[in-house]
Amino acid sequence: MMFTSALLGLFLSAFVAATLLPAQSELALAGLLIGGMEPVWLFVAVATLGNVLGSCVNWLLGRFFNHFQDRSWFPIKRNRLQKAELWYRKYGRWTLLLSWAPVIGDPLTLVAGLLREPFGFFVLIVFIAKLARYIVVAATALQLA
Repeated sequence: MMFTSALLGLFLSAFVAATLLPAQSELALAGLLIGGMEPVWLFVAVATLGNVLGSCVNWLLGRFFNHFQDRSWFPIKRNRLQKAELWYRKYGRWTLLLSWAPVIGDPLTLVAGLLREPFGFFVLIVFIAKLARYIVVAATALQLA
């Protein structure tokens, strides 16, 4: 039961962290691994899956709900959205390799939907970025354990 709860908690943490809501998933993964939870690959996979799915929510927001961007409840302010859009237009889909980064990563995934990045490319690039980040987090945590 504790193992399942740990996986579910990690998934939810990673999912929320990838949306435009403020959350942190790296500490959850590191804490579980430092605490001896295994298998490591499963925890990395669950965190990656949750984080990629959360980014897909951002893509959907950009793709289908952009016409609400001037509303007060829209999760990202216009100036951050414009900055991310400039980056995306300048460097293209490869900016999604920064989707793991704090502050700029979430707006980039929203802009990808806004600019109609094909979903298959979006998922592939975001998956690579998120997986790489969690591998680094896991390796660092295991060094500390």
